[in-house]
Amino acid sequence: MKISIGNDHAGPDYKKAIVAMLQSKGHEILNHGTDVFDSVDYPDFGHPVASDVENKTADFGIVICGSGNGIAMTVNKHQGIRAALCWTKEIAALARQHNDANIISIPARFTSIPQAVEMVETFLSTNFEGGRHANRVHKIACQ
Repeated sequence: MKISIGNDHAGPDYKKAIVAMLQSKGHEILNHGTDVFDSVDYPDFGHPVASDVENKTADFGIVICGSGNGIAMTVNKHQGIRAALCWTKEIAALARQHNDANIISIPARFTSIPQAVEMVETFLSTNFEGGRHANRVHKIACQ
């Protein structure tokens, strides 16, 4: 699988751990995140991830900022993106099962690195259930 990842200054350590896990499982990574802790603007790192998923250059995306909210709002501006702010593996599973989320947003200041890695593993290994959820997901897109 090809995974696009982007983070601001709150997430370099999170990204490093997540990328290591993903690469150990043979996934290809498109890295749009910063590696430094100097203040940066999260939209600069979120938009490229959303574009990768939107254009099918990547299968899924991962975005990380302090609260997870700003970067989720950013990527959700793109058509076809369904980013879910997750803080537990259960929410990550439901985001895939019920919402067919294609980007997970991680709040670095409110989750631990092991939690974040576990959420990403769950997110990527959980399938969309379809059925009654498919009509709802279809209604998300403004048409």
